[in-house]
Amino acid sequence: MSHFSNSSIDSSENILVVDDTPENLRLLMSVLTSEGYKIRPCNSGQRALETAKQNPPDLILLDILMPEMDGYEVCQRLKADDRTRDIPIIFLSALDEVFDKMKAFEMGGVDYITKPFQVSEAIARIRTQLTLRQQQKELQERNETLQKLNCELERSNQELEQFAYVVSHDLQQPLQGILGFAKILRLQYLDHLERDADRYVTRIIKAAERMQQLIGDVLNYARISTISQFVPIDCNSVVAEAIANLQLSISQTNARLIYQKLPTVLGDKTQLIQLFQNTIGNALKFSRPEVPPQIEISAEESDDRWLFCIKDNGIGIDPQDFDRIFTLFQRPDNRQIQGTGIGLATCKKIVDRHGGQIWVESQLGTGTALYFTLPRCAEN
Repeated sequence: MSHFSNSSIDSSENILVVDDTPENLRLLMSVLTSEGYKIRPCNSGQRALETAKQNPPDLILLDILMPEMDGYEVCQRLKADDRTRDIPIIFLSALDEVFDKMKAFEMGGVDYITKPFQVSEAIARIRTQLTLRQQQKELQERNETLQKLNCELERSNQELEQFAYVVSHDLQQPLQGILGFAKILRLQYLDHLERDADRYVTRIIKAAERMQQLIGDVLNYARISTISQFVPIDCNSVVAEAIANLQLSISQTNARLIYQKLPTVLGDKTQLIQLFQNTIGNALKFSRPEVPPQIEISAEESDDRWLFCIKDNGIGIDPQDFDRIFTLFQRPDNRQIQGTGIGLATCKKIVDRHGGQIWVESQLGTGTALYFTLPRCAEN
């Protein structure tokens, strides 16, 4: 009989050996102890259940044929208990016994050893299961740690969003005061201001208006976290409302919008209006000089979702910016076009909250196609 070296054995590993035959217990204890394992012997199924629950072992060697409670029942009870269900169980069976391998595996056994056994084979099977058990424990611990970190990250994100909402909301009132007084100063004292002073007041007004837009965008972004229950939403009415909100920009750019009948989706109407308003607004903002914007809105079925496309004939986006534009405060490298860098980040957050995906396809000078998916409604 050959033995494995016990130099790699983890001294903390302990094995519960269950057998009603004293000779078998003594033999297994002798062999396994010499291999460096800690052994706890039990001579009955009931005693094994009590011992395993009080102090769960790393592995159980379980004889099948025992009085009062056989190995199958012991295994079944262990697997039904949260404290012991993950302990690997190797069945022990004599060659002359009737051994139902299928039943052993169905009960939750991971392997079996026949008696009389070859020490090298038995140790190899035991070591394999202990290694798998250790890897399972490590994976479970990592998953628990990851889950905890995810919960902490989610909580931090919620706190950050709440902070952004509160700060942005509290900034609105003093900013409105600054903007209001600056406009009064320019209107009522225009004739009394020097040219430089008038220019400074104009800069104050523009800066305040830009700050006002930024605060509004931050508030919209922070509000996305609070979602009401999804309901069927007619995208035709959503797009119509988004277009109405953008009517001034549409008229100023002489834009043409094209869309056929759009589907009904499951979602939050307020957020979907924001989604279409931001994407259409982007197409208007990044149009080519002297070229009236043409914006096409379409949708097609894609598995259990609708795939929407907002296509324009604007200046396009450099491919190296495709991922960056969906990040907060990131904008295409075009300093001549005003923006807060929050619009597309808001779109991504809305689409994410609806369980969809968003991406862009574009080439500089030829226009942009922005795609996103939304959940289908059963009514479709």
